[in-house]
Amino acid sequence: MLKDFKEFAMRGNVVDMAVGIIIGAAFGTIVKSLVADVIMPPIGLLLGNVDFSNLFLVIKQGSVAGTFATVAEAQKAGAVTINYGMFINTVISFLIVAFAVFLLIRGINKLQREEEAPPEEPTTKECPKCFSTISINASRCAFCTSELSTE
Repeated sequence: MLKDFKEFAMRGNVVDMAVGIIIGAAFGTIVKSLVADVIMPPIGLLLGNVDFSNLFLVIKQGSVAGTFATVAEAQKAGAVTINYGMFINTVISFLIVAFAVFLLIRGINKLQREEEAPPEEPTTKECPKCFSTISINASRCAFCTSELSTE
């Protein structure tokens, strides 16, 4: 059983999948940083200095009642919140990842289409009398010596 597991684990598909998952996780971290540190600050600035990560709605006050400036303060006080700003950040991250995957797949498909060569012109034909394979330029069959039309 150990030998079977080793064969399974070392298959090319499993190793490729593992590499893909690791690269995907790293890419997710990059996209999260891109959204949180590069994209959202200018959007927040355009919307009047709004920090999307701190947009939340208090459902139930915690041990300390009052207004909270950040999600961290609300959670520290034990308040129950709906963190819709973080959800907006997550949706934007998803859209960026989905668009990047779309561009990747589109590029791969384009490369595959370019690699497919057009079918080659036939170089042989079949003799209508003896059904032997002869050159397409032949005017007489080499096997049965029948005259061939040059159409």
